[in-house]
Amino acid sequence: MKNEVQQIPARPTIAAGAGVEECWMDLDGGRMRYLRAGSGPALILLHGLLGYSFSWRFTLPALAPYATVYAPDLLGAGFSDRPRGIDHSMGGTAQRVLRFIQNLGLESFDLLGTSRGGAVAMAAAAECTRAEYAGPRLRRLVLACPVNPYSSHGKWLAPFFGTRVGAALFRAAMAITRMHFMFPYWHGRLYADKSKIPPGTLEGYKAPLAIPGLFEHALSIVRTWTADLQELEGLLPKLAAVPTLLMWGSKDPAVFISSMKPLARHFANVQTVVFPGIGHLPYEECPEEFNRALIEFLQQ
Repeated sequence: MKNEVQQIPARPTIAAGAGVEECWMDLDGGRMRYLRAGSGPALILLHGLLGYSFSWRFTLPALAPYATVYAPDLLGAGFSDRPRGIDHSMGGTAQRVLRFIQNLGLESFDLLGTSRGGAVAMAAAAECTRAEYAGPRLRRLVLACPVNPYSSHGKWLAPFFGTRVGAALFRAAMAITRMHFMFPYWHGRLYADKSKIPPGTLEGYKAPLAIPGLFEHALSIVRTWTADLQELEGLLPKLAAVPTLLMWGSKDPAVFISSMKPLARHFANVQTVVFPGIGHLPYEECPEEFNRALIEFLQQ
């Protein structure tokens, strides 16, 4: 059946920041938004579940002097279209990310993924190691608090929301969130120190909530969560030769830092950075430290 593109209403203007360009690309039956900044080697930034390019508002300008940075709103998220019927599994999303990168006309790139975007980044990196792969070359991989098979938290919760009962509860909770009563609470839980939530953060993340289809997109992701983690565990041995940086907040409540060590064992060339007293969003909670560690790795 042909994919249907759901028309989205006029969106509020979200400032991308000085030197950051808003761009669009037709991809897989939808129009995908992405931000671009800087010049130099390409760096792709992948957001997490219910996030979008807004997550990288402190990373884009800081990295622009060192790289050409691309931050997409993955289809179904942010201000991109919500095409019906497309594959939002980890593998399907990873393939779409690689098509996006190829359409940019790049010869090589670095890839950074956070949270669920980290799992997608690992799947995309594994595809780049295949002998049959003929796309742009992956240079380095950066994973910030990535969803992985070794963190117990989320192994049961996300799959539960993929069931009929869980989906009904999820929709009810999201209806409340859409009315903005619960959103500050759920978002605040991702920070170790709520006083470090930057001004304008809640307004930025709430902006796409008015666009229909966002939570249906999230539900389609959690439905394949268990299968995705199983698939990812099988892919990890393929990543041994990829130079990799793991970045984690010591108080991450979403993806436990205890999973960093077993994940790191799969990489022969790996560096780790832990941000003390920081939660699941180090690029927002301690952006200067995050950007400094990222730039240092990319300049090696």
